[in-house]
Amino acid sequence: MKPSPAPAVVDSEYLTPAVQRVAARIEARLRAAGVKLTLGGEPTYVPEKPEGAEWQFVAVGPTKLRYAYALAKALVADELPGAVTIFSPGKSYPGEVNPRWVVNLLWNRNGRPILPARAEKNPTQSASGLKALDALARTLARALRLSPRAWLQAREQGARVATARVLPIDYDIDTGRWRTGRWRIPGPARASLPLIPAEGPAGLRLPLGLLPPDALRRALTLERTADGAIHLFLPPLLATPWSELLDICVAALQRCDITEFRLEGYVPADDTGRWCRLGLTADPGVLEVNLPPCETWTDYARWLIQLERAGAKAGLRSFKEIPADAASDEPPAQAGTGGGNHLLFGGPSTDENPFFSRPAWVASLLRFFQAHPCLAYFFTGHYVGASSQAPRPDESARDMFDLDFAYRHLASLPAPTADGWDHRVIIGETLRHLHVDVSGNTHRSEISFDKFWHPGGPSGATAGLIEFRAIESLPRADWMALVALLWQAIAAFTLEHSSPAALVIHGRRLHDAFFLPTPLWADLEAVLGKLARGGLRIPSEGFRAIWAWRFPRLLRAELSEKEFDGVLEIRRGCEGWPLLAETPAEGGATSRFVDTSLERLEFAWFGNNSNNPRAANAKPPRIFVNGRELRLETAGKRPGEFFCGLRYRRTALYPSLHPGIAPHLPLEVALMGSTGKQSAPRIIFQLAAGRKQFERVSTLAHALAPAEPCLKANPTHLTYDLRLTRKRA
Repeated sequence: MKPSPAPAVVDSEYLTPAVQRVAARIEARLRAAGVKLTLGGEPTYVPEKPEGAEWQFVAVGPTKLRYAYALAKALVADELPGAVTIFSPGKSYPGEVNPRWVVNLLWNRNGRPILPARAEKNPTQSASGLKALDALARTLARALRLSPRAWLQAREQGARVATARVLPIDYDIDTGRWRTGRWRIPGPARASLPLIPAEGPAGLRLPLGLLPPDALRRALTLERTADGAIHLFLPPLLATPWSELLDICVAALQRCDITEFRLEGYVPADDTGRWCRLGLTADPGVLEVNLPPCETWTDYARWLIQLERAGAKAGLRSFKEIPADAASDEPPAQAGTGGGNHLLFGGPSTDENPFFSRPAWVASLLRFFQAHPCLAYFFTGHYVGASSQAPRPDESARDMFDLDFAYRHLASLPAPTADGWDHRVIIGETLRHLHVDVSGNTHRSEISFDKFWHPGGPSGATAGLIEFRAIESLPRADWMALVALLWQAIAAFTLEHSSPAALVIHGRRLHDAFFLPTPLWADLEAVLGKLARGGLRIPSEGFRAIWAWRFPRLLRAELSEKEFDGVLEIRRGCEGWPLLAETPAEGGATSRFVDTSLERLEFAWFGNNSNNPRAANAKPPRIFVNGRELRLETAGKRPGEFFCGLRYRRTALYPSLHPGIAPHLPLEVALMGSTGKQSAPRIIFQLAAGRKQFERVSTLAHALAPAEPCLKANPTHLTYDLRLTRKRA
């Protein structure tokens, strides 16, 4: 079953017919080259009011599972009729008491409903309680051709009533039949099984450690929870017997007239090609959606739009609203969820993976991304750089020689042989050690290969996936789909046009100019220009809208004075916050904090010669920030355009670098004519603490100090640093 058609893909403001024609052209080129490229995604969502640690920095909490089920219910009702929802245990992480969870949605590829439509009933009339539990157990035993006496009772420790039923079970591959066995538990526990006192379903809390070594370790578990719902936990099995058991369980629930139930358990990898799966995963601060691999960009775009619709019904969205200061009348500002929107390239299967036999394509793709920093900084959060969640390979303390040598080696590999042998191992082992963060973490990388091919790695390490992590969730589904189209266009372009062999040495510009909105837009225009010359012209309007949202404007002032005439804009830029040393934390542990005290702004001036002939060559006014002059640079595109960057200290939270430097707020911007003859500035703007916009004020708080201009850490930089003074330079 594929998602239902979504006309909104066609009607969307930015997914225009022109955009969709480009998508069709890309897919036609990939097919012509014999490439089956799939797109996977991991968009993230938060509630309209994300309150509590679970929506800030921890993975699980009291409300996240409820939101996951609400989203699953909306998807099943509107997009996936006949799909089944299964709660599954997730990964365990160091420092977390319980494993995370995943709410899986499964549906058959052939369109046959896994869960037939239910008749409309009053929930209070459906079978429930312990009698219903026992009736279901008997029905399941008959369907499995096992004795009903094989069921065991299980109870919470200290409880009088057993609220769970446990059937030891396994599948005999040789006979194609189900079998059971006796669980002999020594001591007083023989009468009933004592469930381990912990959070989670009964199926995860069975006392398996008390069983003898030769006992079955799999069990089908039925549980009646305190709210009266019946839970059915499926054990881990291979795909074929698991599918059979799922069908048996669904049929038994129907025969017992049980309409209020919850399926739980382990979902195996689908090696039968029977079903599709979508996962709703608990992740720090967000609910992450793991999309099924999409064969076309159109399918991917439809999924995002369907998620946006279903999320609205469930009270979820793909952005956060940051409220203004309590004393401010400013509207809330928007930001990404903080959980990312990673995009994954792969193939329909490992046998059809398009990258394994094309190492030169992989190298060309990576060189293209390395040449254009906008692809690392434009579509992610404001926190970028070496200690971020998605550092570029050339900023992770790696020698450029090794990176360049690796890409050249991959490009030189011969074509695979006809016997099916390919280059998956050498690609994975070559790139796995280079696409990492500064600590060697293969997952935290702009382009991650930890799911590509590493047979000795964790689960999923041989999926043949290239994961692009420098992509943030955006407030509109069509924006996120447009970003995916750009990535797919780059993939098609680099397949046909090899990127330059030599890597680009960005030097200081990488963490200077490319942290500013104007150079990033210019770099993206260069990317779009390359694609257009290759016959893949993507309209830029949607990207311009993303740029305006991504780099919020703090001030736009249209000024017409005797000495200057034009527009002054101040926008927020990117910042590379540093990772600090280990700091003692509660409980005797240590933690490493990120110093978020700095913020980077871009000042841009757009002169207007025609409006005011007296304004000399549309030069920008003299700009003073906190009394120190800030000199704008020529933008280089058109006369009358100037810009520069400014780093300033917004906060001084503990711990942080350079704690002796106080915050620079309120930040004051004063303007005066370029001739310098005025005795006082003409116009003054101020950014107060807790506010997100500059306001015009009438009083100058900082005395002008022409002898103490703003300074740069390096003369070649475009960005000034307000922390630098003559004494500290």
